[in-house]
Amino acid sequence: MPSSRPLRADARRNREALLSAARQAFLGGDTDAHVEDIARSAGVAVGTLYRHFETRDALIKEVYRKEVDDLCAAPGDLLNQYAPEEALRRFLLLLVDHAAVGKGMSVALENIMATDSPVFDDARTRMADALSLLLDAGNAAGTVRGDVTGPTLLRALGGICAMRVSEGWLDEARQITSLLLDGLRHKAPRGS
Repeated sequence: MPSSRPLRADARRNREALLSAARQAFLGGDTDAHVEDIARSAGVAVGTLYRHFETRDALIKEVYRKEVDDLCAAPGDLLNQYAPEEALRRFLLLLVDHAAVGKGMSVALENIMATDSPVFDDARTRMADALSLLLDAGNAAGTVRGDVTGPTLLRALGGICAMRVSEGWLDEARQITSLLLDGLRHKAPRGS
């Protein structure tokens, strides 16, 4: 069981290296990445991996949680740097890239989902809230329609991100996301 004490600097570096190596393996589509390969890529021994993560599933869950944390922290930063419409565009593309990590983790994530892990419920709620923040900012600026909610937009992106993996799927997903953004820029039709 991992300790709740703060990690020493070297242990923190090892943990971050492991998370980064696992993320890269999954992003590269290696759904069967072995802990030995991840540890080797991180420059640590397998025992170090198991000191930080009790199981391979625990490592995968933590990679996913960290992805969601990073993703959900982005809207505030994006709104500080860009106009609301551009911040929304950049965030939508970040969500598609997040799905690319998920594609590489798909087999392992299915196992975690079967355990009723709260990670996924929490992730959906936090992503929908992030989208709502960006939609509200775009609506207030008059550049994004106001009749679409964060949860609805997340469902639409879910369809895009659930596309079957094939040659060029990520480029196609980004193109469809651009089409979705174009639709968000237009005013709602009268009578809706």
